Amino acid sequence: MVIVLPFFILFFLLMIGIPVALSLAISGAIGIILSNGFDVLLGILSASPGSALTTYELLTVPMFILMAEFMGVSGITNSLFSAVSKWTQKINGGVGIAAVITGAAFGAISGSSTAAAATLGKISTPAMLAEGYSPKMAGSIAAISGTIAMLIPPSVALIFYGLLSGVSIGDLLIAGIVPGILVTLTIAITIKLLLLKTPIKSSGDDYTLIEKIAALKVAGPFILLFGIVTGLIYTGIATPVESSALGALGAFILALKSGRLGASELRQALVNTCCISAMIGLIIVCAHIFGYFITMTGVTRNLVGYVGALDVSPYFILFFLVILYLVLGLFLDLISILILTIPVVLPVVTALGFDPIWFGVIVILLSEIGIVTPPVGMNVFVVAKVADIPVRDLFAGVIPYIAMLLGLIALLIAFPEIVLWLPSTAMN
Repeated sequence: MVIVLPFFILFFLLMIGIPVALSLAISGAIGIILSNGFDVLLGILSASPGSALTTYELLTVPMFILMAEFMGVSGITNSLFSAVSKWTQKINGGVGIAAVITGAAFGAISGSSTAAAATLGKISTPAMLAEGYSPKMAGSIAAISGTIAMLIPPSVALIFYGLLSGVSIGDLLIAGIVPGILVTLTIAITIKLLLLKTPIKSSGDDYTLIEKIAALKVAGPFILLFGIVTGLIYTGIATPVESSALGALGAFILALKSGRLGASELRQALVNTCCISAMIGLIIVCAHIFGYFITMTGVTRNLVGYVGALDVSPYFILFFLVILYLVLGLFLDLISILILTIPVVLPVVTALGFDPIWFGVIVILLSEIGIVTPPVGMNVFVVAKVADIPVRDLFAGVIPYIAMLLGLIALLIAFPEIVLWLPSTAMN
């Protein structure tokens, strides 16, 4: 009863729409009172905020958010989509593939799936509709392409996983690169397969090779920031915190150079960064309270012992966890899923012999699917709103991409070295 009741309260509060942070704090507090008394709870409440927010790596979150805010002001994403379209427009599904590549590039300076989906919904969906794509296909491409930002550094999702798990954030960010590229290729291949029977090529003007090369100059800022953020981490020259600060500075300079960063835009970027960072900080503090409850009741220790005594293949348990994450993705957002599962599941996974960095990438990939599946499916709702496309059509449109992504996840489970190769070569 002491263990079950707090979990029941947590899921109930989440179901009725109570914010994640408050749900964690309330259910965790009740669990601590039931198991150890009110005095213990008071001690935890006095110490938890300080211990939760003094983690050095937490500084990467506001820096990466600020970097994304400055890049949003610069308006470079719109120009990048136009530049990529000039290279892909004459191939079947070229404009859709341009949207996918733009989504990957946006992920390299954003880290936010929802922001990427909103941006792609605004700039790429009208272009695809003008080329003859159905609203269902155009909107679903924008929604699914936004998910790439969850893996491509600087991924806030991977950073959050690192904070919860204690795994090296630098290694996690490096580990997301190859799977992020594979997700991009998987979505592009799916577009090509869907258009085999009904080819769609751009009816726009042809561009010379010189014009195409000239158009790519807009990619310079993306390459620069990616090099600062990821290159410095990979080579060991800078820590994730240092590279995030340099990335924010670089984005600030680019926004100034664009001529769009006035006083009001600067103030709004800073306010947005503070609000989002404060929200994430509150969630982390409340997650610590719930984590104390889990630790005190011995849930994780007992679960590890129980799983270790089972006479089954580790991959059978992993298959069960994959199904669990897919089901949770239907109802919960990524942060909620990570907070609820990682403290309990990760010790089990490592006890089974699986690498925690590899598992983090798999969890984020599974969460990519959750962010485009009903009834939560935040990316779908965002694109439906900005592109004025029925939600039902978009949920139907993403099904082929989900099937292909599940195949990619199976490949990464069968060959974990695909994920682990690049971080193993990093010089950090």
